Amino acid sequence: MSPTGRPEGEQRSAQREGPPFSAPYQPSAAAAAGRADFATLSTWIAPGARVLDLGCGDGSLLSYLARERQTVGYGIEIDDAGVLACIRQGVNVVQSDLESGLAGFGDASFDCVILSQTLQAMRHTEAIVAEMLRVGRDAIVTFPNFGHWSHRLQILRGRMPVSSALPYQWYDTPNIHLCTVADFDAFLAERGCTVEDRVVLSGGRAVALLPNLRGELAIYRFRRA
Repeated sequence: MSPTGRPEGEQRSAQREGPPFSAPYQPSAAAAAGRADFATLSTWIAPGARVLDLGCGDGSLLSYLARERQTVGYGIEIDDAGVLACIRQGVNVVQSDLESGLAGFGDASFDCVILSQTLQAMRHTEAIVAEMLRVGRDAIVTFPNFGHWSHRLQILRGRMPVSSALPYQWYDTPNIHLCTVADFDAFLAERGCTVEDRVVLSGGRAVALLPNLRGELAIYRFRRA
């Protein structure tokens, strides 16, 4: 383990060799939409902070933070094409499955650990949040709010919700643990976490009134109590 918390050898190998093929990276619908959460969460990260981005995709968030906040960032991504896209952008990346945990990283290795619009696709939600709080001083999580009024209306009509925040059909969705703003509030409270910031967006703008009903995207920063 290096002083920065990076597993020795893994990152250098990813940069030197890369994946064995050059399949084009297909960004998620959220990434293609411009990711309104980037600007919000970047204000919570100190200049020069050490950041770990879990499920970093093509490295867009890390590139944004390096440019706007001069962060030192590392990403974890399992998809070959995503790893290749990170390398092409000059983003430090480790190819690994988040479901196996973060055992390669020491306690408090990073100032901030980010899980951006990946929470709902995780099988072991409690375990990954616990690992985030172990290796990082702060954790930032963003996720689509399943409690948005449009999702509720579609359920009342007897259909599974499809929206810009949840663009998949029931039969091809990677999402397995959808939650609402109220659900995540309760999740953190039950585990004694301190919520330092919470912003809920709709159409890229913060929602103050009835966020669980009107918000499309939730952004949290929290730490252990």
